[in-house]
Amino acid sequence: MKNYDVAVIGAGPVGSTFARKMAEKGFEVAILEKKKEIGVPLQCAGLVGKKIKKVNILPDEFIINPVNGGFLHSPEDTVLSVSKEKPEAYVLDRVEYDKFLARLAEDSGAEILLNHNVRGIDSVNGVITLKNKEKTKISAEVLVGADGHSSIVSSAFNTSSESFQAAQFLVDVGEKRFQTDFVHLYVDSRVSPGFLWVIPLSASTARVGLFADASYQQLTLILNELLNKRSELKGATILKKYYGVIPRHDPHKQLVKDRVLLLGDAASQVKPTTGGGLIMGFTSAQIASKAASKALVTDDMDILTDYNKQYQERFKKELKVQLMVHKIFKSLTDDDLEYMFRKLKQEGAEEIISHYGDMDTQSTLVKEMFKRGIIFSILPKMLSWRISNLWK
Repeated sequence: MKNYDVAVIGAGPVGSTFARKMAEKGFEVAILEKKKEIGVPLQCAGLVGKKIKKVNILPDEFIINPVNGGFLHSPEDTVLSVSKEKPEAYVLDRVEYDKFLARLAEDSGAEILLNHNVRGIDSVNGVITLKNKEKTKISAEVLVGADGHSSIVSSAFNTSSESFQAAQFLVDVGEKRFQTDFVHLYVDSRVSPGFLWVIPLSASTARVGLFADASYQQLTLILNELLNKRSELKGATILKKYYGVIPRHDPHKQLVKDRVLLLGDAASQVKPTTGGGLIMGFTSAQIASKAASKALVTDDMDILTDYNKQYQERFKKELKVQLMVHKIFKSLTDDDLEYMFRKLKQEGAEEIISHYGDMDTQSTLVKEMFKRGIIFSILPKMLSWRISNLWK
């Protein structure tokens, strides 16, 4: 049975980043990936906040478009236009970027083992049982579950996580209709607290998708409805269809057990408001690598709990605000959403959102709108009171 210092289950972007950081420190690292090819199929919108360049390596070759702003659409198409002078986000080629991060880990000394499907783990002894024909076992001093929303590693000491379904079409409208540095977001009570999006890749192609607590069949119907309703999408040719799962954020998930820790979707490290998690995952990988390094050097696995403590310190308050926003949107009808958009437009919220809006730290904007009294004008008294309590 081969023994490593670290075994990472899952060669997604967060798992590969953690593996690279550990290999760079001189530890013997294995990455176990169940797929034959890393990054395939695409299972995300590929829109990520500008902070990604502060928390990981992102060569320009993987940026399809920089994004300076967005058009936010109400159910009756009241539109809020928000923008920044500099890019607020990037549209990525996620398939190639995921492969790039895996190559970086490999170049740093990590061993990537494709077609290695994990059956179960022994968190006390650090043993991984595989589903391969030979039923081999691999052991490591530290095990890392970065194996996505249906994590085998997480299921060893957590209850099953709830999730949203997601669907996305790659479309071509045949002519130049899209402003490539702006995305479109659409709210609809049928998909709340999820939403729909149009993310241009070029002037004539875009990713059109949504996530919601609904079946794939329902998602497909709503997407087709959007394609038929929006003038900029009418007549679009669907080039590809993608379906996936987005885990719901679970503040009660246990992230460390014995010599095991969880990262990324397996750790429910996703934003409650958007389902995005790349920047949070990369930041968590950095925190976890420091705790794991210290635990290995001192041969004290209790130090792994430092990862959970520092993760909570870094993200707990922000996630609490986003969970509240998530719950509020889930409770709103189309009429409520329409009223909210119109009031926001009347209150000059476009300028406020443009100035204070941040894809990854949304509490700053919520707090500013609370200070200005806008929250009280657009939401029922009880809901706005609950938000105000977040800062007491």
